[in-house]
Amino acid sequence: MSGLTLKQLEVRRQELQHQSGLERKALAAHFQPWEKPLSWADKGIDAYHFVKNNPALWSGAFAVLAHYKPKLASQVLAMGWGAMKLLKSAKRII
Repeated sequence: MSGLTLKQLEVRRQELQHQSGLERKALAAHFQPWEKPLSWADKGIDAYHFVKNNPALWSGAFAVLAHYKPKLASQVLAMGWGAMKLLKSAKRII
């Protein structure tokens, strides 16, 4: 392509830009059904990192729950403990 004129290069650039625009639209249409679930997953990951980085917040919330609703707090603790064990085993697999 080194022997092409500036006009030919400009035409080729326009063709490639048009083709890439069509490909972007096709790709976006293909992944549109996944947009909302991926958005929720991203929010969940952000929430996980927030909780992980602020242990005083969730510890305080759990203390309040344990004070006012001890039975519910024990159920939450059991469920959380099981979830943590599941996540740790999943991390080892991955």
